[in-house]
Amino acid sequence: MVHAALTWHDIVWLGAIVVIGINLRPLLTSISPLMTTIRNATGLSFYGASLLTSLPVVAMGLGAFGAAALTRRLGETRGVALGLLAIALACAARALASSGATLLATALLAGAGVAAIQALLPAVIKQRFPARVPLAMGVFSASIMGGGGLGASLSPLVSRAAQSWHAGLAVWAMPACIALACWWRLTRGHAGPHAAHEPAATSTARFSPWVTPRAWTLGLYFGIVNGGYTSLVAWLPAFYQQHGASVEASGSLLAAMTLFQAISALLLPLAAAPFRDRRPWLALGLSAQLAGVLGLIFWPDGSPLLWVGMAGAGLGGVFSLTLVTAMDHSADHRVAGQLVAFTQGVGFIVAALAPLVAGIVRGWSGGFVAAWIMLASCIAAMIALTLVFSPRSYTRWLRGLQ
Repeated sequence: MVHAALTWHDIVWLGAIVVIGINLRPLLTSISPLMTTIRNATGLSFYGASLLTSLPVVAMGLGAFGAAALTRRLGETRGVALGLLAIALACAARALASSGATLLATALLAGAGVAAIQALLPAVIKQRFPARVPLAMGVFSASIMGGGGLGASLSPLVSRAAQSWHAGLAVWAMPACIALACWWRLTRGHAGPHAAHEPAATSTARFSPWVTPRAWTLGLYFGIVNGGYTSLVAWLPAFYQQHGASVEASGSLLAAMTLFQAISALLLPLAAAPFRDRRPWLALGLSAQLAGVLGLIFWPDGSPLLWVGMAGAGLGGVFSLTLVTAMDHSADHRVAGQLVAFTQGVGFIVAALAPLVAGIVRGWSGGFVAAWIMLASCIAAMIALTLVFSPRSYTRWLRGLQ
């Protein structure tokens, strides 16, 4: 399949998508390296501190379920702007946060903002780049993961330079404001197809993901796959510290995993773009993730960078390509947007539970190997489930909307 070259306007849009995507993870990853300082300053318990990262993920899931209502009231364009505003306000409020309760409130507000953007922007991408969805979604996903790496690496530097942990968290209000300004400038004066008053298509009016088996299948698939990400983010450093690695070395492995995620989130959808059937590429990404986890189980000290690199590459690529696969199900950007929003709603709630389950298994077994075996089993099951996403099934699924 040959596409026309990207226009200058296309490149500007992709740039805006990158600027927005960078803002969707620092609110999570900026917390971890400053956690000890935050706990000492606010008196948060370990459980309360863990909520600073788990609450936004739950909010991402629950908030995604309200995407259809937000689209009807505001349209996708204004909904994305509202999400950016929520992130900016939440991060700015952290400059003055003096208690754990205030920080938890900002976590919920920011998580709701992220939910709005992650649920609504794919519909905009589907309409703006109908022939280049894998490219645009790959760029979006890679920028999300790159932003996560920036949050973990830059926040401690800002905190040290300003002699304030507040500054290390609040600094992320600035890129959110920049993204909001870019988005307003790009979409100003033309609500166009994303306007709140736009009449819904017949297929949209008849589509309810809550009673659609394929929507639940995609949601559980996305959630279990991303449960691998949340589990590794939560427990990978502790696992390697048990094996004698320093805090810095174990943190570097996590940073490396994020780098491989970002690269694969862009490259795997691009590799799959010429093919209507995404299943071989999904299976390839899952197989890489499985190989990485098996390495952690059987030879953790042999090549740790290789294992986290393979796991990260699999995670990043499948994250992006699963959303592309969801959008493949309908040419109507509204239906595709609702399906992606529901996929993420179910998925992020499932993913938020995964580290808790892994922690329980670790406490019961006394080590992480049992948790990694559980994770490997889930990945293997998802490889098998990939078979149901045949392009022929898209037609059968759409027939139910007519």
